[in-house]
Amino acid sequence: MENKIRPKTPSDSRVESRYIVMPDHTNHYGTAFGGVIMSWIDTIAAMAAQRHCETEAVTLSVDRLTFITPINIGDHVLLRASVNYAGNTSMEVGVQVTKENPYRRESTRATTAYLTFVALDKNKNPTRVPPLQPETEDEIRRFKNAELRQKSLKELKKLIQK
Repeated sequence: MENKIRPKTPSDSRVESRYIVMPDHTNHYGTAFGGVIMSWIDTIAAMAAQRHCETEAVTLSVDRLTFITPINIGDHVLLRASVNYAGNTSMEVGVQVTKENPYRRESTRATTAYLTFVALDKNKNPTRVPPLQPETEDEIRRFKNAELRQKSLKELKKLIQK
């Protein structure tokens, strides 16, 4: 008899993290290095993926990363990650990065990213992930958008291999 995997909601694996941008996180312009932000994004996305599949999960790809506005020394950085879509052995994790000015209580979306992770079993082989069951309007919208991204990535891959 096949072992059914219990579906999970995006809120089951949602992760938030905060940082303060220090001088060693920045370039000579006083803004955060893209690589630092990318590292924070990959870390929090991995945590969300691992919470969803309850096993090791590794980054397969960064499918899209958009820097919207610079993040400055002293800004507080809020990262929010959740699983947007789950396939057979992989899942898309969306990360939203918001910068906050702690003195004026202003916040602005600074970066968005979509990453794909693969779940691994104890032998480091891809393993099934729980299906994703979005509940809220926002979760359903993100799920549908992720389905479109996955479909377009597959179509693009076919075109590029020709």
